[in-house]
Amino acid sequence: MVRVIEDVFGIAVNPMTQKTEHVRRFTLCSEKGMSVSILTLGATIQSVKVADFNGKLEDVCLGYDDVAGYYRNQKSYFGATVGRVANRISRGHFKLCGKDVNVSRNFKDRYHLNGGFVGFDSVIWDVVGIHKDGVTMQHVSPDGHEGYPGEVTVNINFSLNETGCFGMRIEARAKATTCINISNQNYFNLAGHGTGKDTLYQHMVMIRANSIVDSDKEQIPTGKLMPVRNTPYDFTTLTNLGKRLNQVYRCPICGFDNNYCVDVDPNQVKLVARAVHPCSGRFMEVHTNQPGLQFCTANNLPDEERDEIPNIGKDGAHYVQHGGFSMQTQKYPDAVNNSDFPTTIINPGQLYDHQVVYRFGACPKRV
Repeated sequence: MVRVIEDVFGIAVNPMTQKTEHVRRFTLCSEKGMSVSILTLGATIQSVKVADFNGKLEDVCLGYDDVAGYYRNQKSYFGATVGRVANRISRGHFKLCGKDVNVSRNFKDRYHLNGGFVGFDSVIWDVVGIHKDGVTMQHVSPDGHEGYPGEVTVNINFSLNETGCFGMRIEARAKATTCINISNQNYFNLAGHGTGKDTLYQHMVMIRANSIVDSDKEQIPTGKLMPVRNTPYDFTTLTNLGKRLNQVYRCPICGFDNNYCVDVDPNQVKLVARAVHPCSGRFMEVHTNQPGLQFCTANNLPDEERDEIPNIGKDGAHYVQHGGFSMQTQKYPDAVNNSDFPTTIINPGQLYDHQVVYRFGACPKRV
């Protein structure tokens, strides 16, 4: 039986109301010892504790011990729900219903990233339901916020079960035609959140995708898809991540930060990715109804080998370049400017329904 434990994580100013509010934390605990903690600040996944093949629990989710940590490192988006549109919109501009729409250009003053200056990651979400297996949070995004037309109401149901499945169901409805592409920017290291680059290189990764979205040096899509076969981006079978990282290390982004085209049926939730840390036995599966999976290897974190100042996370851990990985389910980046991509446009009366389940466990220890 799953227990839901609530405590106060801290206080913060809600940018939507300019009022100081409590940041609440909800910890979902299974009888087998697994737990997941979610904050009302940014609907953020703050902790995921999973046992290895010996039953030893470790927190495998990168994050911070207090509200100040999340504010200091806001651009990392660790564990945060991002939107109204996750990822990039080129030039912060698109056409909708024949009209030009300009959203905030919050990155390098050139394009829109993860919802803008005050995205879903920055607000304090309302709690609208506490259930036997989880919690539901809500945010109402006003018409015109960050340039987006139409008021949008978003509900996220977070749940955990005894089989190690941590699920998020993100539903949204709009009062006017707009675009929606909500995601959660989780970062994991299955050896433990603070174990760094060496253990990340030990991971094995599988992504069920035959192509990625081709993009330029600014990671803006060109509108084309690139086949992964016979390239370092091929994870169609379980592959050592360290080997692949060494193959792409000298590329412009020094690692992986690519949208994989998993192309599942929107009415079905299917397995699209798997990560395994052989030394601990821990694994994570990703099941979703979304067509894209943004796979990222924390390329923008400090590189201690170049004497860059580390990002200090939970328990004083040093978060460094390639110290974690992210598997974010979503639509393709800049889809609103690419008509061949799965659409992000939602009309009034239409339901945006994003389902994702992260299944955690441990493989038996090899003799």
